[in-house]
Amino acid sequence: MIYEKGKPYLYTRVILGSALAWARGSAACLNFNCLLILLPVCRNLLSFLRGTCSCCQRSMRKQLDNNLAFHKLLGYTIALMTAVHTIAHLFNVERFYNGAQSTISTLEGMLSSIGSEHGDWVNPIRSETETQLYICFTTIAGVTGVVITLALILMITSSTEFIRRCYFEVFWYTHHLFIIFYVGLLIHGVGRIVRGQTPDSMEHNDFEDCHNTYATWKQDDNGDGDDDKKCLMPIFQGNEPVTWKWILAPIILYIFERLLRFYRSCQRVVVIKSVSHPSKVLEIQMQKSGFKMEVGQYIFINCPLLSRLEWHPFTLTSAPEEDMFSVHIRSAGDWTEKLIQVFQEQADSPPHLVVDGPFGTASEDVFKYEVSMLVGAGIGVTPFASILKSIWYKFQHDDHRLKTKKIYFYWICRETGAFAWFADLLRSLEQEMICSGKEGFLNYKLFLTSWDSSIAGHAIINFDVATDAVTGLKQKTSYGRPHWENEFSNVADQHPRSTVGVFLCGPEALGKSLQQCCHQYSSLDPRNVQFYFNKENF
Repeated sequence: MIYEKGKPYLYTRVILGSALAWARGSAACLNFNCLLILLPVCRNLLSFLRGTCSCCQRSMRKQLDNNLAFHKLLGYTIALMTAVHTIAHLFNVERFYNGAQSTISTLEGMLSSIGSEHGDWVNPIRSETETQLYICFTTIAGVTGVVITLALILMITSSTEFIRRCYFEVFWYTHHLFIIFYVGLLIHGVGRIVRGQTPDSMEHNDFEDCHNTYATWKQDDNGDGDDDKKCLMPIFQGNEPVTWKWILAPIILYIFERLLRFYRSCQRVVVIKSVSHPSKVLEIQMQKSGFKMEVGQYIFINCPLLSRLEWHPFTLTSAPEEDMFSVHIRSAGDWTEKLIQVFQEQADSPPHLVVDGPFGTASEDVFKYEVSMLVGAGIGVTPFASILKSIWYKFQHDDHRLKTKKIYFYWICRETGAFAWFADLLRSLEQEMICSGKEGFLNYKLFLTSWDSSIAGHAIINFDVATDAVTGLKQKTSYGRPHWENEFSNVADQHPRSTVGVFLCGPEALGKSLQQCCHQYSSLDPRNVQFYFNKENF
């Protein structure tokens, strides 16, 4: 509205029209969104808010868990506002030279006639030496605008799900163009290319009445004590850059975040053991001075032998009660495949690793619910390994502070080999619960979604055997996908008027199904059961 209706931009508005307001309005939105977009990736700040703030209740913690979704939303908004801002300024440049010629000629003529009373006058907005290409590729605003836009396009396109899954390195390196983006953003407005009249050219009180003469001043020229109205040539002045006022604070906060992470990553990490599991899964057990974790948290790992710049997130599979921490890494790309190969080739002298973290996730809240439903798909079972191990230790020490009374655990896998590394933990937990008289505490179900005729025949032959033919556990493996409506209904029947936390580490499609069931059985179920959906994001 300032640029569309304000007096300071009357002359500029006559030349440019409403495109000026569109350009400046979208620029204001860009400043605000560029302020916010760094905050969701300040992981230490988020972990601090999740873990130490007494005011951080369940609803707030749930919003903090959506940090990456919020980050993506801000990225899309910045892309939209950049498109509006760029297109509006293209209209402005075009209008400078080819559009509304009669309006510009009239305005230039009137300004020239005003200037003739005071000597030669040069148009402060347009000159013959400045063309469209000159504005776009030689001015500070033009050059930085092109650089910012190209950097944004590369960051957005490399952030797609396909690129991140299949070519993580492309996403990782390209996303660091945000440094160039912010540097360009800081100096984008230094050239002050958008200009308005200064207050000196609006001294007359009846500005609106005399705008057809464009400006007047009051001056006593004949010495009679009365002011004489005369035309005043407007004085144009560019706006002071304000972007730095918006983004300086989050940039400083992010720099402190990176410095803290750099300091923590410099601490020595000792690899005490590595184990190769079926389905191309590598378990790494490590120790680090001062390392403290909670269940379900994750760390970033860097292997300087492979790349000094690449950091990859992995969920911790160890329990807080253990004197070491561990991760299970599945071969899912070039970096993980090379890491597994290096550990296999150098079993006696494992490569040096650098660790940053741990950082909080939604799974930290699993013991805050009376009933918890844990759903893992494939390697997505890793955060729940930490939780189940922690339960095992709590049972051993007879911890009566445990609020959770029942846990339902679902693991969905495509192949039998994936069950191997996790089955030992489940067998130990089974035995511990039997010995402690809490056999009904954990209800787990394993689902195999891909099998051949030999597996099916073997399962039929061993149908009457006490243990499962695939896993060796007492709980038999189910073939196919779970029917979530039945599962939620059974949980609601068993725990009326309870609060149930649903935790997922798996694909988006599965998350949508679970979230829909949570809403359906919370709002429509007469048993007054409340289901709260939580998903891992890192």
